[in-house]
Amino acid sequence: MSDKKPKKRQIQSTEPSKSRRRFLAGAAASAAGAATLSFPMVSRAQTVSMRFQSTWPTKDIFHEYALDYAKKVNDMSGGRLKIEVLPAGAVVKAFDLIDAVNKGTLDGGHGVSAYWYGKNSAYSLFGTGPSFGMDANTLLAWVEYGGGKELYDELQHKIMKFDVVGFLYGPMPTQPLGWFKKPVKSSSELKNLKFRTVGLSVDVFKELGAAVVALPGGEIVPALDRGLIEAAEFNNASSDRLLGFPDVSKICMLQSYHQPLECFEILFNGKKYNALPNELKSIIRYAAQASSADMSWKAIDRYSQDYIGMKTKDGVKFYKTPNEILQAQLKAWDAVIAKKSAENPFFAKVVESQRKFAERAVAWSEDTIVSPTLAYNHYFGKKKG
Repeated sequence: MSDKKPKKRQIQSTEPSKSRRRFLAGAAASAAGAATLSFPMVSRAQTVSMRFQSTWPTKDIFHEYALDYAKKVNDMSGGRLKIEVLPAGAVVKAFDLIDAVNKGTLDGGHGVSAYWYGKNSAYSLFGTGPSFGMDANTLLAWVEYGGGKELYDELQHKIMKFDVVGFLYGPMPTQPLGWFKKPVKSSSELKNLKFRTVGLSVDVFKELGAAVVALPGGEIVPALDRGLIEAAEFNNASSDRLLGFPDVSKICMLQSYHQPLECFEILFNGKKYNALPNELKSIIRYAAQASSADMSWKAIDRYSQDYIGMKTKDGVKFYKTPNEILQAQLKAWDAVIAKKSAENPFFAKVVESQRKFAERAVAWSEDTIVSPTLAYNHYFGKKKG
């Protein structure tokens, strides 16, 4: 055996040296700095409250759509932005909404472009104009990708000098010709008829010889009941049923070119909107897009239920609008377009943009999308009959 003493085993300490600690601390600080540059701080300011008003009565499904939009914004903002929605008339009358938003009396609102037709005839084109064969979703495609949004902003800010920020959303289906005392068989029966509508549709029905009265949604049924008007249109099965149309009329004519499409408009006061941080502005915009899809799905579900309900429970008889009336409406649109374009150069500019987009988009749609009629009749034709 060796008489040499064994060497002591060197055990490395697990505690980092001071220099290493300093290095790690510096690295952590650098990483934190880089993270700050890569992921900007989201502002955590106190809650911003906004007072909104819709142009709809509380019981109308349109007011429900306004509430749906506000809830999406409120939820996605994590409570940092709170939109409170009031019904029509809570602060101002429905037709006074855009002025109230412009002045800051209201922070925002929910309506349709047709209601501001009296401010500038071109405004109604962003939802209630001649469709050129487009449906409402195609119109919104024009808004987002065909130059419509730029024209919309130009009209609001440069021409009308309004301090508002607007978002168009929510594709609406073709509206009925309206509610009548008896079925309408020809366009000649519309002459001198005291009829309610709004927007450019006013000019179309005047061209057809009707005596037109413009009324907001909540005032239509009382006017029919009192005989102030003889016939009227509003929008859809759910709204019409909830507003009480079946209580004053049992005849509804379906399909029309007076408003073959429409969409909603969300308005914000410009100063209030521009004071928001960018992330809240993004939430406002993307909530409108999300609401657009959600509304269209809810509409299919609810409108179809109320349509059947009016037929089976309320005693309403529905008739298809005769083709002669539809053709007369298209001719009336030709006259309205020519007249308004001559009066208002910006009107002509918007119409031409829509016409070009429709010529391409509707051609694609007509050639590509199969008609649902054949399939529906194949599976449900006998039941329908």
